[in-house]
Amino acid sequence: MKQALYIDCCVRGAASRTRRLADAFFAALGRDWQVTRLDLTQEELRPLCGAYFEERESLLREGRTDHPRFDRAHRLAEAELVVVAAPFWDMSFPALLKLYIENVSVEGITFRSTAEGLKGLCRAERCVFLTSRGGAYPDGDPMEQAVPYLRAIQRFFGIGGLDVIAADGLDLDGADVNAITAAACERAAALARAL
Repeated sequence: MKQALYIDCCVRGAASRTRRLADAFFAALGRDWQVTRLDLTQEELRPLCGAYFEERESLLREGRTDHPRFDRAHRLAEAELVVVAAPFWDMSFPALLKLYIENVSVEGITFRSTAEGLKGLCRAERCVFLTSRGGAYPDGDPMEQAVPYLRAIQRFFGIGGLDVIAADGLDLDGADVNAITAAACERAAALARAL
């Protein structure tokens, strides 16, 4: 059975518009995928600073990458598909997702430093980013920083590619929220069926 990691950063829970896209994606994903859901709102994620950072550095110096502190990084590295669901917030995504990424960026697990530069160690051939945005952000819009950041992280971790499904323009005057969301859910489901 293939392993998928679902990184759920839908901070509004059941009321999340992004969660609807994720639900559509996973409802259409084939039965040959085993999905592990990581609800970031339920994780004890902390920034890397102070004693928490020093403990991490000490473990890494000792080569103790099997410590439970690195379980999230191992789970990410071993997944064959990574799905991130996070709404558009403050030109990017909620801080919880950045904290998660900071905590799973671990030398020797998700990446390695080599003589030629950094080499990603993750197995996944693709990452799927599902998001909902109040405004409309065409590709390359400098006001949208979530996709460029995730594209860089995907390359850094060695993940093959990034697919983006966005429900755009949900808060614009006159927007048909149900139609926009339904169309994005169908695109998410079509992508899942293709995997």
